[in-house]
Amino acid sequence: MSWSKLTLAVFLLIPASWTRVSRLNSAIDLAEESYAKAEYEQSVTNHQILIDEFGYASPELDYNQGLSNQYAEKVDEASGYFDKASIAPNKMLASFAFNQGGVILGNKKEYEPALSKFKSALIQDPNNEVARHNYELLARWLQRDQERKDQEDNKPDPSDFAKRKKAEADRMVEQFRFKDALNLMNEALQQDETVAAYQDFITSLQEITEIDEK
Repeated sequence: MSWSKLTLAVFLLIPASWTRVSRLNSAIDLAEESYAKAEYEQSVTNHQILIDEFGYASPELDYNQGLSNQYAEKVDEASGYFDKASIAPNKMLASFAFNQGGVILGNKKEYEPALSKFKSALIQDPNNEVARHNYELLARWLQRDQERKDQEDNKPDPSDFAKRKKAEADRMVEQFRFKDALNLMNEALQQDETVAAYQDFITSLQEITEIDEK
């Protein structure tokens, strides 16, 4: 190949490269714009174009695509992208990805796996205050829920006496005689410990009575 032809070939390649870079930058801008406008379905599509048409790949893109899918209510797809982003070398980004994965699991009532995600988020970045809040809140809720279940398991079966007193109290409640119903149940509890089976009912009466007396 002569120098003249080589030079021509180089000059012909440069515009093509410039065109691709320009198109890529435009696609990135479009993806960012659709997300900023809360057009999440379109944001999913625009981010997918970066992957399919440009072969663009990065943990940041995975995280952004995860958010777009999450807010578009495509939680299974979002979880996959957050899992990919959670192995990012950038610890802060990985922490954010773990946290979002935990949010999705928590919304699906998969509480123990969600707690594990929040813990992983804090391991990646101990300064992630959102993940810390989520972890502490869920941990406390799980503890209280377990305590409540333990109390339920340990509740005695109400005796016939306890059932009669509960029925009497129910009739008083129907007449809006909450304080009388509370006094009845407390007196019955002193006579028969199985009345404790209705502790939630007694607690509710106590709360209503306190409100009425204010």
